[in-house]
Amino acid sequence: MQYPIRRVVTGHDRNGKAIVLIDEISTNTMSRRPGQTGCVVWTTEGFPVDNDGDEDEALRPVATGLQNGTVCRINKFDPGVSPRMHRTDTIDYAIVMSGEIGMEMDNGLVVHIKAGDVLVQRGTVHNWINKGSEPCIIAFILIDAKPVEIDGKRLGAVG
Repeated sequence: MQYPIRRVVTGHDRNGKAIVLIDEISTNTMSRRPGQTGCVVWTTEGFPVDNDGDEDEALRPVATGLQNGTVCRINKFDPGVSPRMHRTDTIDYAIVMSGEIGMEMDNGLVVHIKAGDVLVQRGTVHNWINKGSEPCIIAFILIDAKPVEIDGKRLGAVG
């Protein structure tokens, strides 16, 4: 699996016919910690999503998630990636594209996932650990969600 990622984005011409707006190797990469690289493929804002226009929505400034929106990001976690315990106010679909990785929860449990596995992250505190010898590439689709509440106490984002 190559990294950065090739992204192909479709749209419409003035006659309403399907066209390819973008076909490129993504250069829109960033890092939040040593051993991690992320590439925003696309974002949306509002529901239902507006498919009009030809702006490159991958260039929209985002943190981890996007309030009232979605973020599609491809992350690469190198072996030995620095720890970062965090929680987001999103529901995340994490699809391991290549390699393998551990998802550590705040109770110490580590769940091992590998290429082809899908993780549904529902606002829990977690960290990504790569103890292998190969990078792990994961596609994340983050969808804005209400903050988690337990017994009336709002847990909110962490990290």
